[in-house]
Amino acid sequence: MELAIETIDAWARGRQPGYLGSKRTFVEFLLSAHISGLAVSMLLYANERFWVIAFAAAMAISSKYLFQVAVPIPDCPPRLWSRRHYLNPSNFGITVTLVLFSWVGIAPPYQFTENVRGPFDVILPLIIVLSGSVLNTLFTERVPLILAWLAGFATQAIVRALVFGMPIAAGLAPMTGLAFVLFTFYMVTDPGTTPSKRKPQILFGFSVAALYGVLVTFHVVFGLFFALTLVTMARGLAMHVTAWRARAAAPALEVQSMTEAVR
Repeated sequence: MELAIETIDAWARGRQPGYLGSKRTFVEFLLSAHISGLAVSMLLYANERFWVIAFAAAMAISSKYLFQVAVPIPDCPPRLWSRRHYLNPSNFGITVTLVLFSWVGIAPPYQFTENVRGPFDVILPLIIVLSGSVLNTLFTERVPLILAWLAGFATQAIVRALVFGMPIAAGLAPMTGLAFVLFTFYMVTDPGTTPSKRKPQILFGFSVAALYGVLVTFHVVFGLFFALTLVTMARGLAMHVTAWRARAAAPALEVQSMTEAVR
């Protein structure tokens, strides 16, 4: 799917496909699709209907090409602006699958730790937390987003407990599951679809947590994935508005660029 869509998109835009070049270029190009396939297969449960997992992976990959926004470049005409996707691919694939197929669910919490006993009850989550912390500290630089997401999730759990008279532990319980840990360190922090600056990261993390609390209040299941999809959609809409405003203010620059090209 990744290779096919990239080939078509490159042909339509008159550019070289991103997978051409060295062997390393080819392998690195397919890493994103590999991650999406792993994510949807780990987090979705469709019994033995493997085509559903393939469908979710296809939705994840195609979303990168279907939902793109132009990124304005200072002193550059709109026709030369770069484009980027704004929906988290794996999360979008999972969301679409959950909406379309009511009999598909999320992997149960015990799926990852059913046969884990003794000290490994702590060691396994600790390995994932440590590796995720290193990844998001040294490479993605999304630690502020993670902290905001965790603080926001705990806050909404406490608020719901106080408002509806439920045990606080019930609202905080999802944070102890391995699926939540995977979502926190490897999905909500996707560097390609989240802000890079600190304050926008904090706002993004709090927004996902707050929207999750609203969805749970209205008894919407699978709130983690739906909340992230809605927040990334809202961010994408804001990026479209920014690009539209920049494009409306750039006709003079486009004319100047074309004139210089003619000269």
